[in-house]
Amino acid sequence: MSARKRNEKKSEAGRGVASLDEARQWLAARGIEDIECVVPDQAGVPRGKMMPVEKFLTGPVMAMPGSIFTQTIAGDWPADDDRFENDQADRDVLLEPDLSTLCSVPWEDDPTAQIIHDAYHSDGSELEIAPRQVLRRVLELYEQRGWRPVVAPEIEFYLVRPNKDPDYPLEPPTGRSGRPESARQSYSIAAINEFDDLFDDIYDFSEQQHLEIDTLIHEEGAAQMEINLRHGDPLALADQVFMFKRTIREAALRHDMYATFMAKPMSREPGSAMHIHQSVNDIETGANVFSKADGEPSTEFFSFIGGSQKYLSAVFCMLAPYVNSYRRLQRYSSAPVNVMWGYDNRTVGLRVPNATPDARRVENRIPSSDANPYLAIAASLACGYLGMVGQIKASEPVSGGANLDEIDLPRGLLEAVALFEECEELVEIFGSEFVATYRAIKQAEFETFMQVISAWEREYLLLNV
Repeated sequence: MSARKRNEKKSEAGRGVASLDEARQWLAARGIEDIECVVPDQAGVPRGKMMPVEKFLTGPVMAMPGSIFTQTIAGDWPADDDRFENDQADRDVLLEPDLSTLCSVPWEDDPTAQIIHDAYHSDGSELEIAPRQVLRRVLELYEQRGWRPVVAPEIEFYLVRPNKDPDYPLEPPTGRSGRPESARQSYSIAAINEFDDLFDDIYDFSEQQHLEIDTLIHEEGAAQMEINLRHGDPLALADQVFMFKRTIREAALRHDMYATFMAKPMSREPGSAMHIHQSVNDIETGANVFSKADGEPSTEFFSFIGGSQKYLSAVFCMLAPYVNSYRRLQRYSSAPVNVMWGYDNRTVGLRVPNATPDARRVENRIPSSDANPYLAIAASLACGYLGMVGQIKASEPVSGGANLDEIDLPRGLLEAVALFEECEELVEIFGSEFVATYRAIKQAEFETFMQVISAWEREYLLLNV
């Protein structure tokens, strides 16, 4: 489906417009002078251009170098990327606005709007490696089967003191009491109240962007928070996570704090996850296909779990995309270490929450919060899809602690990338070009990491080897 057809209806989130004429009226009514034209890259970083509103309205499709989709988190480009070798001229790609994502930028002093774009080749075909297109491709597979996935992400993050020197460890910030947290404060209202002014800004910014927060809680770590989003269309929810991350960072900066979505920002604190609740509806009836008419779990429900168990390790490089992500996987911690599943069991990788039959769902607790939301949701749904199509059987549910066993997920980035590249079923879904480009980016990032000497090496090797 082209961007023009998608723009014929407004997004369910309540923001956006349906046509360029409506965009003109929307921008004029708010006195908007500038518009941020953004697109998520492989890391989920907003790339794009700032332009005057009149220029945008006279030519909403803009061009940018295709290399923005092959850039590493360190700002480099992988030398062995097949796409670069085949296009050393670094030709432009076309970015077309998704008008349903138009909204304000509430933290800017001057009236400013933002809009998310989709990437296309010059001939109009979709850019296969663009994260939004990757997610759409998975959703189209569901649609061909008469299914519509529904997701609800939960995003954990830390508030930390400003850290201008990366050689120094991160520390919790000081709240209104004047003291940083020194003990675990899970679900503490008082600990949230320490940062009331910050959360007021987050809620205000979110409301102005029509981002729908379901709940806010204090997580296990020191100044670790979690925001839960309402369930809905996977692409719309990926857009919301993409925008939420930026919103939370901007709000934190206003209060002289950093907000970080690193998977393991502090060595002695728990890691941060992005849990993804998933269900699948029948397009014609709207019924949850995970439940039978009598309310019992369906074959599709167990097959979704079975596919997740079989393939999640092979997409782990998209759920844990950086070397830091693998530090989160520790036994006896709140992070899952395998793909076991269970009913209302928070120690497994795949939890089935208590719910009514129409709300039956599978919570994937494996992704870390540093993941690109488009790729993480696409990867998670792809595994469930393969399970449903292949009628893959799930294991027996686990009722006890499942995070005490040996770690049964990839232990490093290179291992995870190799599993992804070697899985023929996943290569067919994601496309060989995306797989090759993603592999090249992750290998380049690993090589950059290997150039850094850690404190552990200086501590234990300097005088002992």
